[in-house]
Amino acid sequence: MPITGEYEPSSWDWVAEQVAEYEASGGTRATTFLDTGLPVIIVTTRGASSGKVRKMALMRVEHEGEYALIASQGGAPTNPAWYFNLVADPTALMIQDGPEAKDFVAREVTGEEKAIWWARGVAAYPPYDEYQEATERVIPVFVASPVSA
Repeated sequence: MPITGEYEPSSWDWVAEQVAEYEASGGTRATTFLDTGLPVIIVTTRGASSGKVRKMALMRVEHEGEYALIASQGGAPTNPAWYFNLVADPTALMIQDGPEAKDFVAREVTGEEKAIWWARGVAAYPPYDEYQEATERVIPVFVASPVSA
């Protein structure tokens, strides 16, 4: 079920611009993280406090139709806002990986399952290990599973 309501673009201009270009092109442009050449997905959530539709580009960490959503925020000392959005409503989640967005449900993973997904994340984007070393918090990992039609 699509997430509807007022859309509030990211306060980070480069994120807002990347999301706009990705969506406008049907997922054919702005598909990589800055100049790294590494693929991204567009993640849509509902703001936990504002209730507004929020969108961001995250690293593409996909395995057998599921995605890891790694709340690294570049190793910052706090979790990104989207982390709280998913904690508040893990069913208000859409992922666009190509031409169309699809519905997903998220769950935060721990233990061995988190270790497996963390390794997949680092394989896709090696700086995740550096981000974890740079912060005292334990970086959360969600697994997003598609919602059956």
